[in-house]
Amino acid sequence: MAAIGSVIDGKYEVLKQIGKGGMSRVYLAMDKRLNKQWAIKELRRKESDKENEVVVQGLIAEANLMKKLDHPSLPRIVDIIETNQTIYIVMDYIEGETLHTILKKYGPQNQEMVIEWAKQLCSVLHYLHTRDPAIIYRDMKPGNVMVTPSGNVKLIDFGIAREYKEQQIQDTVSLGTKGYAAPEQFGGKGQTDGRTDIYCLGVTLYHLVTGKNPCEPPYQLYPIRYWNPALSAGFEKIIMKCTQLNPKDRYQNCGELMYALENYEKVDDAYVRRLKKKMICFGTCALLTLCSCLLGVTGQLLKANAENKSYDHLLEEAKSCVDKEQASQYYENAIDLKPEELQGYYELIDLYKEDASFSVEEQEVLARKLNENLTVLKEKKEYPSLAFEVGKLYWYYYDYGAQNAGEDNQMTRMKSSIKWFEDVISLADEDAEYYQMAEIYHQIGVFNRDIVLDMEEAADKGKYQPYFYSLTLLQQEITQEESDIVILEFDRLLINSIENYGRKFMSDGISKEEIQSCLRKMKESEEGVPGDTEKTQEIKSYIISRYDEVMEMVELLYAD
Repeated sequence: MAAIGSVIDGKYEVLKQIGKGGMSRVYLAMDKRLNKQWAIKELRRKESDKENEVVVQGLIAEANLMKKLDHPSLPRIVDIIETNQTIYIVMDYIEGETLHTILKKYGPQNQEMVIEWAKQLCSVLHYLHTRDPAIIYRDMKPGNVMVTPSGNVKLIDFGIAREYKEQQIQDTVSLGTKGYAAPEQFGGKGQTDGRTDIYCLGVTLYHLVTGKNPCEPPYQLYPIRYWNPALSAGFEKIIMKCTQLNPKDRYQNCGELMYALENYEKVDDAYVRRLKKKMICFGTCALLTLCSCLLGVTGQLLKANAENKSYDHLLEEAKSCVDKEQASQYYENAIDLKPEELQGYYELIDLYKEDASFSVEEQEVLARKLNENLTVLKEKKEYPSLAFEVGKLYWYYYDYGAQNAGEDNQMTRMKSSIKWFEDVISLADEDAEYYQMAEIYHQIGVFNRDIVLDMEEAADKGKYQPYFYSLTLLQQEITQEESDIVILEFDRLLINSIENYGRKFMSDGISKEEIQSCLRKMKESEEGVPGDTEKTQEIKSYIISRYDEVMEMVELLYAD
């Protein structure tokens, strides 16, 4: 056992023990040369102990396997140190909590968050399965998945991963965590392959969304809506297909599973019912519209003057209203009265921004009002300006997928905003003051929406340089006159992007000086933000806490 304060290989100072399992221990250590923290796994050799030697060789095999891998959801192995008595594996230190810990603390997780994690895990499994030879992970479970402070997942512990052997009939050793492991992992039912990992992932998603541990009674995977009827039928079908006993009945690869996750709502029973209802409503509305046209011409002339007075009155009532929900209702009524007038929409957007939180319920109201009147609105010359403001509302304020006040759901927010910036680009004059900004937001959003799939298909090369320059352009446009939340959310996006794609930026020709210049500007902007609310203070604290480590990471990348 390494003593606290001891130095391994003359450069890694042991700070504390952070993990222990079986015959190994894990320490947090400081690299005295680079002033960077690493995790170090230690395993001591025992002479004439065959079991120990098997574990030692397994640890070395795990390290050599991981040294060949490069994916944002996998920790890096940076050093392997062997002595006569001890093996040390030096790897990335991952901040955060395991999904196992999150389940113990908070119970079942939000369905949308679980689906987002599922997509990231599906991405890394696809990466492993498409290596040559394919790598089968075989131990997917909540305890082997870390969630970083930025909301990204990291797959850890490759102790029982194996390379797929084309001619092998079945595995030579039965390994896996009972409850999560697929039937074929226990011998006699063929060789484990990519479908094995899909089974384990399905069980993991089941545990996350229901809170029911498959290792405990009733030892059976019920449909998830047995435990919670509010869950999606589409997501339930995905989990059930993942966990079929026969591998032939599961998704046959992670590409199929990813597509299903991206489109889970389309197989939801409620979605199908909504489609039928829309068809009925369409026919009814068409008939009513015809009747309305016959009666409407006369009525419009009589109502026009009264409507103008009522519209202005509703806007004034909303502005003077203390209760937010009541104010929203006044704006909704005003929009219903004159859907072609943009002022009601602008006022509603400003109302939703007041507390720096665009809630799911508020989003449903605004989306309904916009979608009901989109045809009329797009005929207005001023519509692109409204679309730009709606896009920014989603980009900076949307709460969907964030369970806690300071939680980062930037990916969800960016994806939700893309279509509004597309409207700006397609309908606005290129000399409009917001046109270039809309292009920048759109480019950044599309990159983050597509990059995981691009990485899976090895089509991401050359896409990181334009993404980085889009970030620098947006950084120039966002000034101290912007609201605190706008400045903070951009800074969080910037530091997360550099941390996640630093190596890719370097490969695409971005210099160390360019990256560090952006980080320094970010730090200067943080100094001008008071952070006087709980939400802004949490985001600001997160950014400041990451600054030094990300700077050091950049130094390390360009020192290689």
